Amino acid sequence: MSQKSRDTVPRTATADRVVQSVCPFCAVGCGQKVFVKDEKVIQIEGDPDSPISRGRLCPKGSASEQLVNSATRQTEILYRAPRAREWQKLSRGTAIDMIADRFMAARKKWWQDEDEHGRPVRRTMGIAALGGATLDNEENYLIKKLFTAAGAIQIENQARI
Repeated sequence: MSQKSRDTVPRTATADRVVQSVCPFCAVGCGQKVFVKDEKVIQIEGDPDSPISRGRLCPKGSASEQLVNSATRQTEILYRAPRAREWQKLSRGTAIDMIADRFMAARKKWWQDEDEHGRPVRRTMGIAALGGATLDNEENYLIKKLFTAAGAIQIENQARI
C-alpha cells in the first residue's frame, strides 16, 4: 500500500455530527446517515441499523447529497402570474396566503349542499388531491384528513395509480 493510500481518510471521519434520516425519493423509506461538517452535508450513506434497507441505497438514494448541495437547487419561492413572462420572488407567508385564498375560493364556488335529488352531500367538486409516493404514511394520512374535512371527494394517491 502506498503512503498516499495510508494517509487517505474517508470524508465521513471529519464530520462534526451524523444525523439519521430517511431517503426522500420513494415510499420504501430507506434509512440514511447524513454526515454534517460546518453545518453542510458532506456525505449521505445507507444506515446499517435500518431494518428496511440494512445500509443499502439505490442509485437515487446514493445521490441524495447532490440533491442537497446542488448549485442549481431552487431555494426561493417563485411565482409567475398568468400571462406574465417573468418570475417574481415571493415570501413564504405571501405564497401560503395565495394558496389558502385560492383553495377557499374554489371550495366556495363549487360547494354542493345537496345533490339533484335533494339528498345532503356537503361536498366540493372544485378541489382534488393527488398524494405522492415519496410521502410517508403519516403525511398521506394527514393530507387525506385535510381534504376530506374540506369537503373534497376526489382524493387519490400516486401509489394506487
